Amino acid sequence: MTQTHPIDGLPDRGQIVTSEQWLRFTEVMQSQVTPGAWQTWIQRLEPSFDGQRLTLRAPSDFHLRWVMDKHGQHIEQACLTAYGSEVELEYTIGEPSDDEPLPMEYGRRSTDPLPTAPPAPERVARLVRKYRFENFVVGQSNRFASAAAMAVAEQPGRNYNPLFIHGNAGLGKTHLLNAIGYQALEMYPGMEVRYVTSETFLTDFINSIRRKKTDEFKTRYRTTDILLLDDVQFFDGKEQILEEFFHTFNSLYESGKQIVITSDRHPRNLVTLEDRLRSRFEWGLLTDIQPPDVETRLAILRRNAEYAAMPIPLDVLEFIAGLVSDNIRELEGALTRVTAFASLTGEHTSLPMAERVLQDMLPGHESKAVNAPEIIAATAAAWGYTMDDLEGPSRKQPLARCRQVAMYLCREHTDLSLPKIGAHFGSRDHTTVMHAIEKVKSVMQTDREVFDRVSELSQSLRKR
Repeated sequence: MTQTHPIDGLPDRGQIVTSEQWLRFTEVMQSQVTPGAWQTWIQRLEPSFDGQRLTLRAPSDFHLRWVMDKHGQHIEQACLTAYGSEVELEYTIGEPSDDEPLPMEYGRRSTDPLPTAPPAPERVARLVRKYRFENFVVGQSNRFASAAAMAVAEQPGRNYNPLFIHGNAGLGKTHLLNAIGYQALEMYPGMEVRYVTSETFLTDFINSIRRKKTDEFKTRYRTTDILLLDDVQFFDGKEQILEEFFHTFNSLYESGKQIVITSDRHPRNLVTLEDRLRSRFEWGLLTDIQPPDVETRLAILRRNAEYAAMPIPLDVLEFIAGLVSDNIRELEGALTRVTAFASLTGEHTSLPMAERVLQDMLPGHESKAVNAPEIIAATAAAWGYTMDDLEGPSRKQPLARCRQVAMYLCREHTDLSLPKIGAHFGSRDHTTVMHAIEKVKSVMQTDREVFDRVSELSQSLRKR
């Protein structure tokens, strides 16, 4: 790709940005999809390429979900054909920030308008596709929270407003938030739904001040039909953002719009919140999610085992359910290790095999608390890198794989949210972290070296 880099290292927006690779990509894609699909969906993806990663930007989350569901495999193959196996493919949503690579298109000036129809209004922001009501396992520990979430999704703004869900990390709060969003959109397609973490809300607010676009920020958040705010506890102690959220809350509530909030603690334990905001959280319905009982843990494992390559005996599932009692992420991680080992070795899944693979989780192996910097340092050392390498911008392999493993281990061994994990890796987006976690789970099923490294690192972290 030919680019000029004048002052501040940014491309000159008046230069023609061309790419033979992108031209090849479009040729492959047009040969795989209908003209209508190309013009309506694929052509509206704006690409950028930094030499290591091809990023495709969709105008909305709905647009991105449709493209990935219908043509994800075609896009991956086109990327491989045009750019080679060393280039990573990434998706993102919305307008590029000032410091992101500029959109490129073969033979088009980057200041020219796109030769497509105007993008449709954004109806949904950053929902995670796999979090739906149909795959949320209901048990005694979460039955009321699940029922309340479903009621909100079916009649937003009427039943429980606001709905405040609290509970420890890893118990399904984020799952319910996303499920509400998807269910509401299926029932009310024209509704505007916005899922946002507290960190993203804070970042958007700061950027709006820096760019002198606070009116746009207020319009974005105060005109949505359903606001789904995850991990509100991170507002604790931040006076300016609490003031802004107070007014956002009032505007939505007075307009009859639905607000759903999650936190790792009850509102009364958010000690630095003003009484006026804490009391508003209690206007609607407060519900908690408790650690799952053994029956629910077993049901979760059975649901996940349905997607395994080989059958998993009941005694193995019962063994795993007995090992992990208070964190669904860790429960699913243990199952992933067992199924990955079976897939790699071809060994029949059995109780003795599960005990070998999960020996670091057995009684007598005390697990110690570990933080993200310790995980990053240990993972970097295992691959021969430094922490700065993992936190830096380079996306070359095998560094990118090392970074993904570190993200996966942060998710498994800490209570950090996805945005908090991303913050430890150069402020990467939570969708990037989610992609890394799912990628590592997949690679562990086929790559013995990655499986061994992840297992060894996981065991060593538990023994620290």
